[in-house]
Amino acid sequence: MDNSKIGHHISEQFNKELEDIRNKVLTMGGLVEQQIELAIQAFTTGDAELAELVIKQDNQVDALEMAIDLECTQILALRQPTAFDLRLLLTVIKIINELEIIGDLAERIAKIAIQLSDGESKKDQYHELQHMTDLVKDMLHGALDAFARMTIEDIALITRRDENVDREYDSILRQLITHMMEDPRHITRTLNVMWTVRAIERIGDHACYICEHLVFMIKGEAVRHLTQAELEEKLNGKPL
Repeated sequence: MDNSKIGHHISEQFNKELEDIRNKVLTMGGLVEQQIELAIQAFTTGDAELAELVIKQDNQVDALEMAIDLECTQILALRQPTAFDLRLLLTVIKIINELEIIGDLAERIAKIAIQLSDGESKKDQYHELQHMTDLVKDMLHGALDAFARMTIEDIALITRRDENVDREYDSILRQLITHMMEDPRHITRTLNVMWTVRAIERIGDHACYICEHLVFMIKGEAVRHLTQAELEEKLNGKPL
């Protein structure tokens, strides 16, 4: 990790507290990444046991979120941080909320996988869904890596990928709607698949939100609700 932005406090204990929080965020992020991977694997293979594991992991994610939030709140109250340290703590609180939501989305996919596991085999029929999942996983991993390195140099590249995710989402959605129209017997199953695709698309959105929180942490500027072009201008230091 790049410690150039923290670790210069008179209190060594304060340094350790901030580093501990960062490590816990990355642990939580790694667990959520694993949830996504296993949830999609369970969905595409019909592995109900794997889906159950994802659901159990969500308890760990929730516990980490509460622990980190409490630790941040205590530091805010006792240390009264300012400048970058204050933005770091506020950003952490926002990031763990995004990660908790992503974990919930993975859990929902796992529950759908269990519902569909008794139906007909769908092996090798989810290539596009898997590709879309790979895109959002890369986005989330990139966002967490940026947090670990305390840098925003790759943020524009990460958020730009969301346009590809949206295109994949629209394409898959059209195919599923066509499938329902051609064979109404599979409407219920197809609706569950549509919800899963929507959950994957939302994970990409939350990865973008993490990136936006990181811009606030590093630059002290809010970039929520900006277009991709406006975000890139802001990151390049150009006036909007």
